[in-house]
Amino acid sequence: MSNHICNSDCQHGSTPHNEHDIDEAVEVSRRALLTEEGAAKAAKISIGATGSAGAPSGARQIKGRQASISTHHYIPAGKETVLWGYFSRSAKPVIEIDSGDYVTIETLTHHANDDAERMVHGDPGAESVFRWDKSGKAVDRRGVGEMNAAVGAGGGLGVHICTGPVHIRDAAPGDILEVRIIDVKPRPSANPIYRGKTFGSNAAANWGFQYGDTITEPKKREVITIYELDASGERNWARAVYNYRWTPQTDPFGVVHPTIDYPGVPVDHRTVVKNNDVLKDIRVPVRAHFGTIGVAPGEAELVSSIPPNYTGGNIDNWRIGKGATVYYPVAVAGAMFSVGDPHASQGDSELCGTAIECSLTGTFQFILHKKDAVAGTPLFDLHYPLLETQDEWLVHGFSYANYLAELGSAAQSEIFAKSSLDRAMRDAYHKMRHFLMTAKALNEDEAISLMSVAVDFGVTQVVDGNWGVHAVVKKNIFPG
Repeated sequence: MSNHICNSDCQHGSTPHNEHDIDEAVEVSRRALLTEEGAAKAAKISIGATGSAGAPSGARQIKGRQASISTHHYIPAGKETVLWGYFSRSAKPVIEIDSGDYVTIETLTHHANDDAERMVHGDPGAESVFRWDKSGKAVDRRGVGEMNAAVGAGGGLGVHICTGPVHIRDAAPGDILEVRIIDVKPRPSANPIYRGKTFGSNAAANWGFQYGDTITEPKKREVITIYELDASGERNWARAVYNYRWTPQTDPFGVVHPTIDYPGVPVDHRTVVKNNDVLKDIRVPVRAHFGTIGVAPGEAELVSSIPPNYTGGNIDNWRIGKGATVYYPVAVAGAMFSVGDPHASQGDSELCGTAIECSLTGTFQFILHKKDAVAGTPLFDLHYPLLETQDEWLVHGFSYANYLAELGSAAQSEIFAKSSLDRAMRDAYHKMRHFLMTAKALNEDEAISLMSVAVDFGVTQVVDGNWGVHAVVKKNIFPG
């Protein structure tokens, strides 16, 4: 494990350049969520002073309360700081923090070996996670399946590299964890050949909605497209560099992978044919976000990172980026927060199976709302992940609101054959109705009418087993 408490020499914390952004994100989130009455009942919230993260310039008053000083931590991505393919309620935490603390967290895409030259080589953190040779793998378990699975340990039943878990002190089942995304930055390529650039991979894969439903042959094909971004973040678009069709890949243990059936398999580029004439002159807007982000469920010891659930996880909503806040119901002691599956961009539905899978670093602030302090606030009885952006509130419906509880002991495999958009739409309706009646004090008839005339429902994703539909309501339609 490697982490540290920031000091005045650190460059990844609060600086004069981003100080305003941090202040604004913190205050907008509080002002939009908590009413004056609710704030009076809420637990004391620690808001970190800006200035150097480890040397605060002083505490500030929030709604008449003296805010305590926060600490800023840093978690690099490495083999000791990640869980590959799962959330865990009892894994050893990478770090323990207090409510109000900031944490900068590095995240790696599990698709980096689609082009290791651009996304792994020369990067000590990535190399430590992706190391795989005949003698062994740096991170052996990849997923929640059997350790002796034919394709590899963990069976690939769970694929995302999740940095964490982060243990939030005093968090207990029934509490609400507020996670503010203060900043998101691309991870530059460490290969000197590609200095100043960042890369990501989009896999049109066998779990994608399009698989087998194509015009050209072969109908069932997997295609990898590599995208390039400006590592500085100044250029707000990505471009395709090349693509290739997946060919059977033999991993360092001698196992042949005819399809993308296990995460992190090194692609031998001598076996593929690159097409450099792809998506010419097309600029893809960068919408950097985290596809997988949440807290550990309580229903099982190891929970696959693929299907989203009531505690968040692989929601795959491109709106979960810089400036957003997500509220999660805590299910286990310490909450056990993890984040991964970083994306440079994604469209609603994530149709072909993936986004532009691109390593990112995020800075987060964690605020714990205790169960006995949320009565009378919009957070009361929150039993699903609630997303807040600058202008909108969003809820996420799934085919199964809590698939682990609803489908029983075989849930983590059965969910992939049971999902439907009909069920996800019904769940999104139920959750938006709950939000409008609880947070906005509407009665049921008012909520139903408003949903029909002012709430937008959209397909979040159709590739994660537990399919998703989100519901969006604008803040500016409400008074005050």
